[in-house]
Amino acid sequence: MQFQQLQYFVAVAETRHFTRAADLVHVAQPSLSQQIKALERELGADLFLRARGNITLTDAGEALLPLARRILADADTARHEVQELVQLRSGRVRLGATPSLCTGLLPDVLRAFHDRYPGIRLLVEEGGSHDLVRELARGALDLALVVLPLPTPSPALNTVELLREDLVVVSSPESTAPGRGGREVRIADLETERLVMFRHGYDLRELTVAACRSAGFEPDFAVEGGEMDAVLGFVRAGLGVAVVPRMVATRSGHGLRVTPLARPGLHRTIALAHRSDVAPPRAARELQRMLLER
Repeated sequence: MQFQQLQYFVAVAETRHFTRAADLVHVAQPSLSQQIKALERELGADLFLRARGNITLTDAGEALLPLARRILADADTARHEVQELVQLRSGRVRLGATPSLCTGLLPDVLRAFHDRYPGIRLLVEEGGSHDLVRELARGALDLALVVLPLPTPSPALNTVELLREDLVVVSSPESTAPGRGGREVRIADLETERLVMFRHGYDLRELTVAACRSAGFEPDFAVEGGEMDAVLGFVRAGLGVAVVPRMVATRSGHGLRVTPLARPGLHRTIALAHRSDVAPPRAARELQRMLLER
């Protein structure tokens, strides 16, 4: 049974005339008649009672007609849905990002994407780079913003460097300025500070702790285990200082003192990752383009 045969059958059933049906579907009348006969042979039953000037449906034709209409309607719906996706009118993008990027980088980019493609649903999952790489590998995400180098390099992923971001020290304006109170803070100055520290698995935690150990001391935690918003809140409350991305400090700087780190400072490299064996959906590729061009 061919889709085209069902189209011809419904046209004849609705017009009750082979010639008018052929005109309706833009095909020669002999071709239409041949296709109807082929359909009848396949089904093993006549679909029409043919009399001069009078075409009526048989019982088999009456039974097939609502089913054929439903099949044609479903095909039209499928065609429409695919066209909508191709033209970026609907669909979804599943994006993973570290919490600090959700706070700093993503809001402006996602707003621009939503303004341009309001029909695309944006599903954002926050997590550390290790978790996001795992979610990408199992197909639960289309794209992910991760911190390089990856905790576990994966040949199944493509990564494109997006930006290199400075880290800064944030503290409460009501507390003593960190370090020597100057315009910059050295990593070594953090030995005398109590740190508000992120939870385990957080890229910023690993980076900060490694820098302190390289400077010859073990960091002292005032409180640990928080996500980005919690860490910033604890710093505002004067519990300690924290090392955060400059973008986050700029966006969330109300109620915070922001002090740069002295050279060479601390930096992190953000990359956009996707699976190398599966091309991202069209909408995800468009978001990827906007992130790379931001």
